[in-house]
Amino acid sequence: MFTAETQVRVRYAETDQMGYVYYGNYAMYFEVARVESLRQIGFSYKDMEDQGIMMPVLESYSKYIRPGRYDELLTIKTTIKEMPGVKIRFDYEITNEGQELIHKGHTVLTFLKKDDHRPCRPPANLLDLLNAYF
Repeated sequence: MFTAETQVRVRYAETDQMGYVYYGNYAMYFEVARVESLRQIGFSYKDMEDQGIMMPVLESYSKYIRPGRYDELLTIKTTIKEMPGVKIRFDYEITNEGQELIHKGHTVLTFLKKDDHRPCRPPANLLDLLNAYF
């Protein structure tokens, strides 16, 4: 199982009138955590896309537990529980500075060839990097 942590500070523009993280911004936090978690093991989304593979989101789930607040430093724990095939699932847990769980969710993405948008296997270098965790 692969796990990584990424931190984001809640910016004013990401909050609603109550000073809480606007619900739609959690999808952005998931994306930041997903890209950064793979970067931590040496994998680049940009390089993958330059090689002709993209990863669109097929599914996104969010559960709101407590509000994130303006200027808080949030920690996003990203987990990949299974080796990817044509699809890859990322699970997320977001905690606040008090280590309270405020949000959790997951996304499912698929690997597609950029030229014809047909499903494909994950890049070999991604599988090699993740293999050490399984």
